[in-house]
Amino acid sequence: MERQVVHRAREAFLSGRSRSLEFRRQQLQNLQMMITERESEIATAVKQDINRSQYDTPLLELIGIENEIKFALDKLDKWTSPQPVEKNLLTVSDEVYIHPEPLGLVLIIGAWNYPWALTLLPLVGAIAAGNGAVVKPAEQSEYSSLLLRALLPRYLDMDLYPVVTGGASATQELLKLRFDHIFFTGSSSVGRVVMECAARYLTPVTLELGGKSPCYIDKNCDIRVACRRITWGKFVNCGQTCIAPDYILCEACIQGRVVECIRQTLREFYGADPKLSPDYGRIINRPHFNRIMSLMEGYVPVVGGQSDASQCYIAPTVLKDVPPQSRLMQEEIFGPLLPIVTVSDMDDAISFINEREKPLALYIFCSDKQVRRTDAGPRTSTSTRTAATKRMIDETSSGGVTVNDVMMHYTLCSLPFGGVGQSGMGRYRGKHSFDQLSHHRACMIRSLGMESVNRSRYPPQDRRRARKVQMALRSPMIDLSKRTYVWAVCMTILTVGLLITLTVILLIAAGLNCTCWYWRGFYN
Repeated sequence: MERQVVHRAREAFLSGRSRSLEFRRQQLQNLQMMITERESEIATAVKQDINRSQYDTPLLELIGIENEIKFALDKLDKWTSPQPVEKNLLTVSDEVYIHPEPLGLVLIIGAWNYPWALTLLPLVGAIAAGNGAVVKPAEQSEYSSLLLRALLPRYLDMDLYPVVTGGASATQELLKLRFDHIFFTGSSSVGRVVMECAARYLTPVTLELGGKSPCYIDKNCDIRVACRRITWGKFVNCGQTCIAPDYILCEACIQGRVVECIRQTLREFYGADPKLSPDYGRIINRPHFNRIMSLMEGYVPVVGGQSDASQCYIAPTVLKDVPPQSRLMQEEIFGPLLPIVTVSDMDDAISFINEREKPLALYIFCSDKQVRRTDAGPRTSTSTRTAATKRMIDETSSGGVTVNDVMMHYTLCSLPFGGVGQSGMGRYRGKHSFDQLSHHRACMIRSLGMESVNRSRYPPQDRRRARKVQMALRSPMIDLSKRTYVWAVCMTILTVGLLITLTVILLIAAGLNCTCWYWRGFYN
């Protein structure tokens, strides 16, 4: 079955209909219509999968998809147009540009924790870039997966954008087939399998994985506000978010206050018993529930810790004084457990982060005195940052970073989203999705005339000819883009205007002098 679906999708792509900009716009508009018209059904499906609030699904997933589609529709002409590049003396009369073209057929393997956003956001990029795409939603989010299979063919070209459902065996069958790009969101262990399968056909991959995203709290910041934002980001979707704060780093002197602020915030958000709150979710299934519970073994929670296996419920839980070498600190938690690790100072926090794999996200809460950043050399940045923030950003590495908040960088489709090292490879959102799923083709169009210019590169060579060619090849690059032309025309107009003004002034001055001489002679 999978082979037939992929064959039909490739045939549809080879027909060429996905290359038309009008076709791409129509498919994007249809996808937007699906989100708008089926919002209630989608929210209900996610509610059945992970007990997410009906109000949270539009906020956490659907609005982001709608914004991504609007952004792509608005920028599609610009993204797909040829991009002129600089030339040298040998190519100054040639047409030289970069032409974005579709890669072909893309396999999109979605994730269960955000079953709509993490599946459809890459699809928006695939459609905008003119590709075909086989969509494989995660089988764990069963209701969302079945609904997506039912809805997508009603709104999109069913041959170009088919949905394949099923478990791990269906994914394995798809990975045996040839694609032009594979976009995977999930765990690092499965990501390695995907990359291994892609290597068979030298297929490029985008791997959106995860990792342990640290959250550093400086002792001088507003701890109450920091804990409020961290609590939201950690426990929304029951902690099942790849960029949720995985653990807190702070000095021992503020650890007690951090715990108390989180406790108060949890009561404000979810009431005295989060199990009864309509805003608090559940773990996706029993295997994940058992895995998270095993991470707590040997610890006494300072907040939460309650659970109910029959509902896959784990209360928002905080653990303090967690040893860095514990199992809890070795693997991504992906659940509602928040360990606190104490450090002596910022240097210790930076060392702690750098000793581990590069995370998907880094969060910094700091509000010390602002200083103006001045880089060595001729450039001077006009931005201001806190000294601590600058240090944390400059001396660590992560897929993304947000200062004084969590997860909000993901909401901007103008920012690239992706990991580095073990947290993933590649990026997407907005134009970054378009670029990731396009081939940027180098194009040069030359004339058959002016052959005399080329003689210097033909044999037989001598010193004089070689010198000419070397000079031309070593010539500085020339920017002949439209922006440069506009700038040149404006400067020419300005220069001519100044020359005319100067000439008029000189003529007036000369006329006044002649008049003065005339009357002086008359009276004399």
